[in-house]
Amino acid sequence: MQNWIEPTLELDGQFVKLIPLEAKHESELLIAASDGKLWELWFTSVPSTKTIKDYIETAISNRDKGKQIPFSVVDKSSGKIIGCTRFYNIYKQNRRVEIGYTWYAQSFQKTAINSECKLLLLQYAFEELNCIAVQFMTDWFNLPSRKAISRLGAKQDGILRQHRINNDGSFRDTVVFSITNPEWIGVKKSLEQRLYP
Repeated sequence: MQNWIEPTLELDGQFVKLIPLEAKHESELLIAASDGKLWELWFTSVPSTKTIKDYIETAISNRDKGKQIPFSVVDKSSGKIIGCTRFYNIYKQNRRVEIGYTWYAQSFQKTAINSECKLLLLQYAFEELNCIAVQFMTDWFNLPSRKAISRLGAKQDGILRQHRINNDGSFRDTVVFSITNPEWIGVKKSLEQRLYP
């Protein structure tokens, strides 16, 4: 499992570059999260000044254990780090991965950034890893995320009721989406047409 996805993997697109998350990215990530005070969204897990060190350390520790591949998202036009995303729930034996922990500075939301990030990750998953399916999960109340995942071409598999307990003690209903290998050709064409008309 540990070597299925290269821990130092970088993915390069026209608008965005995904680079391995590192401790030295802390200040840039905090600037990005401050754009919109994203940590105030109770249904997401965006780091704040209080949580950023633990956020990065946990992600890197999970990468070292082969559990996750976390990326910092770089806007190529400015060269600035504008958010994070990652592969996680990596199951080599079943050729499945999940894409999540994704967030972007507010000024980069609803731009080409998310579509190209997902295109790069999905292309790697289906064309390099030969994944059977790629999964996405989000909070029931995170409507922007649910809409963005649907726009990718992912289909909703179901809702896991009271799936997790949030930090405030409330219960989270988790909406599960996926894209399967046979669907990838159509999803790829749709994303490419939207990004590079």
